[in-house]
Amino acid sequence: MATRAAAGVPQQNRGGAVAGKKGVPTDGNNRRALGDVSNLLNTRVVEGKPLPNRPVTRSFVAQLLGNAQAQAAATKKPVTLVADVVVAGKAKAAKQRAPAAPKPKPEVIEISPDTEDAKSKPEVVVTEIISKKSVKESKKSGKKVHTFTSVLTARSKVACGLSERPEEKIEDIDAGDSMDQLAVVEYVEDIYTYYKLAETSCKVHDYMGSQTEINEKMRAILADWLIEVHSKFELMPETLYLTQHIIDHYLSMQMVPRRELQLVGLSAMLIACKYEEIWAPEINDFICISDKAYSREQILGMETAMLNKLEWSLTVPTPYMFLVRFLKAALADKEMEDMVFFYAELGLMQYGMISYCPSMIAASAVYAARCTLNKSPCWNATLKRHTGFSEEQLMYDLFSHQVMDCAKLLALSHSMAEGSKLKVVYRKYSGSQHGEVALHPPAKKLIGEEPKPASA
Repeated sequence: MATRAAAGVPQQNRGGAVAGKKGVPTDGNNRRALGDVSNLLNTRVVEGKPLPNRPVTRSFVAQLLGNAQAQAAATKKPVTLVADVVVAGKAKAAKQRAPAAPKPKPEVIEISPDTEDAKSKPEVVVTEIISKKSVKESKKSGKKVHTFTSVLTARSKVACGLSERPEEKIEDIDAGDSMDQLAVVEYVEDIYTYYKLAETSCKVHDYMGSQTEINEKMRAILADWLIEVHSKFELMPETLYLTQHIIDHYLSMQMVPRRELQLVGLSAMLIACKYEEIWAPEINDFICISDKAYSREQILGMETAMLNKLEWSLTVPTPYMFLVRFLKAALADKEMEDMVFFYAELGLMQYGMISYCPSMIAASAVYAARCTLNKSPCWNATLKRHTGFSEEQLMYDLFSHQVMDCAKLLALSHSMAEGSKLKVVYRKYSGSQHGEVALHPPAKKLIGEEPKPASA
C-alpha cells in the first residue's frame, strides 16, 4: 500500500467513495468496496439467501442447521444447505478417520488363441485372478504363470512372424582346411565375393531371337554332343562349363550359319582346353571326333575369330566354380555330389538357363539334388549363408511370373530325361561310376506331381 501511495494511485475508502486529486469524493457507483477477502470463500446459501461472512465452525454449522430445520418444520419445506468449503484441518481429520477402501485385485485377461473356433467367435476370456502372492508361489514351485503381458507379447511375436526358436547353427566349412595352403582359407570368402560381383557383368543375354538359322533345339543337340566328347577325352569338369559359356557368349555377339554351329562348338572346346587343361587335346583329335567335317585351317580360323570377338576375356565365373563351394557347404557325400553334377549338366542343355546367373544355377542344382534324395532339411542356414539364396528364392521366381524358377526347370529336365532323344547326360549318370543317380525319381516337391518311376 505504501508503494501504491507513493506512486500516486488513488486508494479506496470503506464507504465506497474514491478520493480525487484534491480530496473531493467522486461517484463510486461503478466500484465496490473491498471486503474481507478471506470471508468471500466461506459464503453459504440457505433457502437461496446468502449467509453472513464469518469463519465456519462446527458450532456455527450446527446452529445454521438447527435454524433451517425449525424453519422447515414451520413452513413444511425441505431444508437446503450448501457448504462449498470445508476447513482443511477438519477435512484432513475426517479423511484420516475414514476407513481405507479395499484395493481392487488385478485381473489377468487371456486372449484366446488363433484356432478355428476362436477365429469364428473372437472373444476375450478372463481366466483367473493372480495376485503378487500367487506369482511368488509359482516362482517357488517352478510352474509358469501366464500373465497378461506375456500372453500379449507371445501373440505379437506370432503375428509378426517371429518365434522363440533358437537360431540355427552355421557350420564352419573351412575349419578342416585351415592347414591346406591350396584351400586359401584366408582369402576364399573374398574370392567368392568377387565372383558374385563379376557374374553379373559376364551374364549372357537372350540371343536366340537375333539368330536366323539356329534355334534352341540345335543348341541342345550341340551341348549334348559336346558333353559326350568331354567324357571321351576325359577332360576336367571346368572345361565343359567354360566351353558352353564361350559358345553362348559368342552367339550373343555374332550371327552364325547353321553349317558352322558345330565348328563353333569345337573351337570353343579347344579354347577351353588350352585355358583349363594341363594336357590339352590336339587339333587332329577334334578333327577325328567330328568325323573330319572341318579342316585344321577352319578350326584355327574360327578359334582366332572367337578370341578376337570375345576380346580374350576368358576368366569368368562359371557354375562349376560355385558348385564346388556349395557342395562343401552342403557337406555332400559321393551320391549327393553325383546328383548335383547330373542336374548341372542337364542345365547346360537348357537354353532357358542363360537367364539365371551361375551362382543361382549352382544353388538350384544343390537344392534340387537335396529334394530328390529326400535330405532333411532341404535347405539350412549354412547353405543360405554361403550361397546367398534362401529357400523361397530357389522355389519361387521373384522377378517374373512368366519365367519358371531355376530349381523347377532342372527337376522337369530330370523328369523328361529318360524319354528324351538327347540321352547322353542320362546314360552317363545312370552308370555305376556315378552311382546311378539318374534313376532316382524326380523331386515331387518341385515338379508338383507324382513322378513316374524311372527304369534302368
